[in-house]
Amino acid sequence: MVMDMGRDATQDVVELVYKPVARDYATALRARAGASRAGKLRKVAFVCVLFALFMETLLALTGSHVDRGLVGWMALVVVLLLLQPWMQGRQLFRFAQRQGTFRASVADTGLTVTTDNSTVNVNWTMQPRYRETPGLFVLLSADKNATGLTILPKRGAQHPADVDRLRAILDQHLTRV
Repeated sequence: MVMDMGRDATQDVVELVYKPVARDYATALRARAGASRAGKLRKVAFVCVLFALFMETLLALTGSHVDRGLVGWMALVVVLLLLQPWMQGRQLFRFAQRQGTFRASVADTGLTVTTDNSTVNVNWTMQPRYRETPGLFVLLSADKNATGLTILPKRGAQHPADVDRLRAILDQHLTRV
């Protein structure tokens, strides 16, 4: 029981303890892409290049002249757009891995993430949105490109019920996107 300005209230706190894995960062970047302007533009570019590649392939199958160099570049762009979250996620993982074990405390007042080398406090106003994936909660900043993000892996929960408690806290304070 916590006394809050003369009112009795219980403070629900969910603790997560985890070591980062590369898959978390690639998944978080994919989740962020769905909520950011840059991610949506990247998806449009992907569809346009994929459509152009498909059309060039159809032309080639009908016997028309096709610029093989152009087809090669379009195929490369498609592959790079598909691999981008994985490649960026690997870079973020290398940095996070050096931080050691992560300990996140999520409460009504916000979030505190402590590693072997740092401590960060995040108020809900700094990251007012979140997305849920099968293995993560990804907190996102309000700017159009969701520049700031915090990753909370579900595997870090002490008990399975903690995931539901965490979801309830996030739903109470943040907007699900």
